[in-house]
Amino acid sequence: METGKRLIGKVAIVSGGASGIGAETVRVFAAHGASVVACDVNEALGQSVVDGICQDGGEAMFRTLDVSSEQQWAALVAEVEESHGRLDVLTNIAGISGRDPSQNIQPTLTAGGVLEDQSLEKWNQVMEVNATGTYLGTKAVIAPMRRSGGGSIINISSICGLVGSFGNPAYHASKGAVRLFSKAVAIQYAADGIRANSIHPGFVDTPMTEPGHANPEVAKMRLEATPLGRFGTPRDVAMGCLYLASDEASWVTGSELVIDGGMTAN
Repeated sequence: METGKRLIGKVAIVSGGASGIGAETVRVFAAHGASVVACDVNEALGQSVVDGICQDGGEAMFRTLDVSSEQQWAALVAEVEESHGRLDVLTNIAGISGRDPSQNIQPTLTAGGVLEDQSLEKWNQVMEVNATGTYLGTKAVIAPMRRSGGGSIINISSICGLVGSFGNPAYHASKGAVRLFSKAVAIQYAADGIRANSIHPGFVDTPMTEPGHANPEVAKMRLEATPLGRFGTPRDVAMGCLYLASDEASWVTGSELVIDGGMTAN
């Protein structure tokens, strides 16, 4: 292994790879020698991320993926295994907050509305992307990872999967589901050498959180709740993904990696 490169020879799929934490994870994985497949519904942004990696000498490709489609997951994973001969890492990052996508600035303390104001349609949409998408991606990679001799599944949950807040209840429910789903997968597939862990980011500056952080009251409240006194960056979380994807984490499964600037230590 080259000094400093931790994923040489590994093949990784990253959902939500067009922006934010997902895009940075794609870049970090490629920089550490992995062959990365970035997936997202935003083809233009995703292809731009991949083009930048390839221009820098990395190996990456982009595929459009709706994480709520079992058929699309099956086709993607089959293509990756056929073209690369193996699959080592899945990072489920694609997610939505439930906020009205037309909002440039979040007008209230909560994104997506309080429980009484949340429609069943919105609840189902958040659960479909955040929880069911993670389930479908994980299910699709089990057999290829078993054929590869094992693998690492990294599921992005949230501090909202650990503690309650004014955030919308559908988001909390979906991220709590990701947390315990990861533990069940870890137990069921440990004998196959397949590890599954969840990552719990705190308040990170990403396109998804931008409307909230654009509201000075929301930004102030979140910063005051974070002992290290700054918002996280996508790279802060991507480096956690790198650790769990690497062989350095070969004895880590069913765990929760909290990357939150100390917020949940309060």
